[in-house]
Formats: sequence, C-alpha cells, structure tokens
Amino acid sequence: MSHFVKVENGIVTELIVAEQDFIDSGAVGNPVDWIQTSYNTIGNVHYDPITRQPDGGIALRGNYAGIGNVYDAENDVFYRQQPYPSWTLNKTTWLWEPPVPYPSSDQIYDWDEETKNWVLNS
Repeated sequence: MSHFVKVENGIVTELIVAEQDFIDSGAVGNPVDWIQTSYNTIGNVHYDPITRQPDGGIALRGNYAGIGNVYDAENDVFYRQQPYPSWTLNKTTWLWEPPVPYPSSDQIYDWDEETKNWVLNS
C-alpha cells in the first residue's frame, strides 16, 4: 500500500492509503488529482522505516505530504506552508529555514518574528 494525497489548487486536501490500481480506477475521482507521497521522505532524504536513519533510498517528492501542505508541480515536491514571513525555503531539502539557526542547547526556544530571533520558552 502507498500513501496518496489529493491536490487542489496546489494544496493537499486529502490523504489516503491505497494501491495504485485503486487510484487509477477512478474510485476516488480523477486519478490525476492524486499524487503519491512517501511516509519515509523528510527533507529530501529517504529514511529506513524501522531505524529512522537515512538509508540511501530514493526520496520521493521532497517531503511526506500532509493536509494543508503545498504541492509545487513545477518541481514535483511537497513542503509545508511558510511558518513565518522571514523564513526562506531551502530548495534542496524543501524545508523552511529561519534567518538565525536554532540554538544549540538543551533548552526549548520559540521563534519571535518581531525580533527575528529565538527566545527561550518560558
């Protein structure tokens, strides 16, 4: 079984687990509206489903798609909606990146868009 998402106007609106034959049969509508996504692809890297470590497999469409995610048909990739105006999309990983890297400490930080910096979660 594979994961498929329905894309409407570039946004993922539905997610199902099905066989390709089921999609092709038209049982869920026009087959061209449904695009396969890989549960094991994150940041344009394929991960082993058991170890959750990169396994050298083929990354499918940038990221596993979820409801509300963007489908970029030109690049044939899925990515999340932009979380903050100051963040930029890395077109290698298809993940959003803040202008300042996340602090390398054991504490939890939140993004503050006004200061464009990480602030300690209180």
